[in-house]
Amino acid sequence: MMTKPSGPLCNLDCTYCFYLEKERLYPGTTDWGMKDDVLESFIRQHIEAHADLPVVSFAWQGGEPTLRGVEFFERVVALQQQYAEGRTIENAIQTNGILIDEQWCAFLREHRFLVGLSIDGPEDLHDRYRVDRGGKPTFRAVMRALDLLKQHQVAFNTLTVVSAGNVNRPLDVYRFLRDTGSGFIQFIPVVERAAEVLTPDALALLDPDDATRAYVTPWSVDPGLYGAFLVAIFEEWIRRDVGKVFVQQFDVSLESWSGMEASLCVFRETCGSALALEHNGDVYSCDHFVYPQYRLGNLMNETLGAMVDSPAQKVFGDAKRDRLPVECQQCEVKFACHGECPKHRFVQSKDGSRDLNYLCAAYKRFFKHIDEPMTFMANELAHRRPPANVMGWAADRERTRALKAAGRNDPCPCGSGRKVKQCCGRADVPA
Repeated sequence: MMTKPSGPLCNLDCTYCFYLEKERLYPGTTDWGMKDDVLESFIRQHIEAHADLPVVSFAWQGGEPTLRGVEFFERVVALQQQYAEGRTIENAIQTNGILIDEQWCAFLREHRFLVGLSIDGPEDLHDRYRVDRGGKPTFRAVMRALDLLKQHQVAFNTLTVVSAGNVNRPLDVYRFLRDTGSGFIQFIPVVERAAEVLTPDALALLDPDDATRAYVTPWSVDPGLYGAFLVAIFEEWIRRDVGKVFVQQFDVSLESWSGMEASLCVFRETCGSALALEHNGDVYSCDHFVYPQYRLGNLMNETLGAMVDSPAQKVFGDAKRDRLPVECQQCEVKFACHGECPKHRFVQSKDGSRDLNYLCAAYKRFFKHIDEPMTFMANELAHRRPPANVMGWAADRERTRALKAAGRNDPCPCGSGRKVKQCCGRADVPA
């Protein structure tokens, strides 16, 4: 459950944000803060809905959830303790970092919140789209937050939106995140369709089933470039960072190559288990489907369990599988992709439907490229050996390629200082 304690309110005005305009769903609203009775009902019901689990997780998002202040989240922790009944409670909060200060860090550290910090790469790339309400850059404020989190030993990961503004510089983005101390990295491709003709009070960004004439926004990521982005970072990662830096897409891919169900909803066969809770208690089918037709109800009138298990939500979740185009069903990487997120499925497929994923070319390129190393890692994992052994495999692969490309009188790529014909290229030395 992606919980929005501040609704769509945010202290930034990111160009690519899909959630700011959700204010239009609640005309006349001036107080966007989640009320105490809604908060208490949510926490109680959320814990009750996981009665069979020893650990219950909460995810606080926005808008910008830190706008509610530390005091609100102190109330959150108190209510969780009140209803936990012996269960372990985990909290994650996604933030732009602007309001993070010493007080926030002390609270987050004390209560073991996992912080997801939004940052899009080096300063010039981050500030391309992530600006404040006055249009001013935010990179330095985010870096101050990152430094504070590290100083206070607050657990954090980074979330990077991959857009038209940074997709051309994959290694600059990845190396920056790695070198600034992010050991857990998420890349989120931005793809949005906007209505060609805006209607007053209507949402500009459309859901994939909306037949309104639309165009893909200029900040959306290009499929071909996104595929190249993932491939470039993967190649760097398998050479030096496996086991030290964890990239969500790569971890999830290893699950798929190991025969496991993907832990990330966009790569599962069906969806519908990641709902969104608005400030007033309204529950929607998904964070990316906060539109009136996907509203399941309000937790002050219906239980979370009933809404999650409702026929409407089941139809929503199963549609990802049931509407998969024939060309996807026959695709060799279907086991790892499953058509990706329904939000991105608006391109006409060969069978005439409009359910082909806009990023199809990206995922075909990426999943085909990683097949050999992922197969190696999955085999290592199956034999209880560390998947990080792939780095040695990658080094051997690189040496073999270099040796094949070198002339007999060239310096040997192994670094011995001898010529190829006198070293690894000798007839009696296996390549």
